[in-house]
Amino acid sequence: MAAFEGAGKVALITGGARGIGAATARRLAGAGARVVLADIDAGAGEALAAALGGSFVRCDVREPADSEAAVAAAVERFGGLDLAFLNAGVAHGGGLGDDFDLAAYRDAMGVNLDGVCFGVHAVLPALRARGGGDIIVTASMAALTPTPFAPVYGANKAAVVGLVRALGPAHAAEGIRVNALCPSFADTDILVPLKAQLEETGFPILDVGDVVEAFMAILDAAGTGDAWYAVPGRPPEPFRFRGVPGPR
Repeated sequence: MAAFEGAGKVALITGGARGIGAATARRLAGAGARVVLADIDAGAGEALAAALGGSFVRCDVREPADSEAAVAAAVERFGGLDLAFLNAGVAHGGGLGDDFDLAAYRDAMGVNLDGVCFGVHAVLPALRARGGGDIIVTASMAALTPTPFAPVYGANKAAVVGLVRALGPAHAAEGIRVNALCPSFADTDILVPLKAQLEETGFPILDVGDVVEAFMAILDAAGTGDAWYAVPGRPPEPFRFRGVPGPR
């Protein structure tokens, strides 16, 4: 397992203005990588990009053209793209009963699932032009375990993991690795509505720094098509899916 060498590498991070995306951007920039932050929060994104010597692009991942523009900006500013961290996400979405909200449903699926699909489509040509690279997608432990309190969120995150598991072997021959990062409840702005309840019940909250360590572990590993969990008190590693029954 080789440590990530950032010198000469260019990384695009969606949802890069705050939380996990911002913390990862700081880590990658500290390792010598050039970072391009893509986010709807221009104020925080521009400030962080300036501090890291990177670049900011306003990007609504629900719009395919915005992802295309973000990739184009990375190539134009820094000459190419080696790493895409498709991290933008929202925690809402509601349920499908009396609480069903069509606008919230479409927004959650648009950001958490469509945004990943559009992002992968946009970055693949740039990674191929470099002879390969990495795509890491932020999913969630909600993709790996039932989430009755947030079924729409669980559904789109499970779809992301299924997509990653298919894309990994599909692009391995091109030298493009595709993996998912599946953190449990991490201490970010997204957690604010749930934080008091979690603290009251004693549920451990994951430090953002531990999520970044899991991200770096994925970069340093050799696998593709994996879903890496990040939970308090355990080292990050790929989740081991059971094989499905074959035909008789």
